Amino acid sequence: MRVILSGGGTGGHIYPALALAEVIKQYEPDSEFLYVGSERGVESNIVPATGMAFDKLSVQGFKRSLSLDNVKTVNLFLRAVKQSKKIIKDFKPDVVVGTGGYVAGAVVYAAQRMHIPTVIHEQNSVAGVTNKFLARGASKIGVAFDVAKQQFPAGKVTLVGNPRAQQVAHIVSTFSWQTLGLRDDKSTLLIFGGSQGAPAINSAVIEAMNTFNLRNYQVVVVTGPKRYDNVLSQLNSQGIAVADNVRILPYIDNMPEVLAKTNAIVSRAGATSIAEITALGIPSILVPSLHVTGNHQTKNAQSLVDDGAALVIAETDLNGETLITAVDSLLLNDKASENMAAQVAKVGIPDAGDRLYNLIQDAILEKKD
Repeated sequence: MRVILSGGGTGGHIYPALALAEVIKQYEPDSEFLYVGSERGVESNIVPATGMAFDKLSVQGFKRSLSLDNVKTVNLFLRAVKQSKKIIKDFKPDVVVGTGGYVAGAVVYAAQRMHIPTVIHEQNSVAGVTNKFLARGASKIGVAFDVAKQQFPAGKVTLVGNPRAQQVAHIVSTFSWQTLGLRDDKSTLLIFGGSQGAPAINSAVIEAMNTFNLRNYQVVVVTGPKRYDNVLSQLNSQGIAVADNVRILPYIDNMPEVLAKTNAIVSRAGATSIAEITALGIPSILVPSLHVTGNHQTKNAQSLVDDGAALVIAETDLNGETLITAVDSLLLNDKASENMAAQVAKVGIPDAGDRLYNLIQDAILEKKD
């Protein structure tokens, strides 16, 4: 199979595409891939590092207000579509898969105009602008949340989950908390605000630190590389020491292996985080970001809450007291934690990559018919 993958702007669009490529390779080892991303997106660093062939386009998003920049956006899009047609003609894909972001809009649209099978994947509970635009011409549509199905044409859309979940679910972790000077026989809470950290979560942790110091469970706080020094400085200025059961880190580079050994997590509610949490059955306390399109993180989180698979603290309600209350309700109550873990496991789709691969096969077969 020859596959063009496209998605950019955030890891939430990129990692599902890379996880899908791994699954396709398992089924069809001779498959060839080309990833088309944007010049300025993080995919221009992430994808080449995997060894996958990479091509790039110049695109940008629309401004929400009237702006001359939007004229430039349209011109860049039209130019990107023209470039995409040449890329597609040269590569000759069997299918083009888009996972979101403006660059995918140009690539998948070009493929649709060339009558090549196209599949789009929506990771969030609220459909992105690009996928809404592409939905009408798409051969098949895969979604990660059941609630997202109603936002797409009924005859095309299928619940498949997020391929990142399958990638994580099959990891055999050899990680030990002892590498951080902690114990493997104690319940451990991971607090992680994303790769760059989350100021609101870090602030609540600082407020809660004196209480965390007294708990019997362990706490690992990942601040984000650029916020690490600030967190330590604030703790120091307030005369707050960190006890032996707490570790503060700037970043974790083996997150899937660490997650597999985690008893509960405080996290944002991005698509990738939720895919990993549900794949591993981890009880979670989600703090949706307020700074995302369509408030989709709140809706992502609510879909888990409705199934009893997570707790949510709105960022406006987050402080040391609300954080401690939520954490204690899980880590000081074995039954509550076990019940939530069981519900999370029911929500998770650990074979999401297989499901999306089958959807792609259907799109290709329908075109041949």
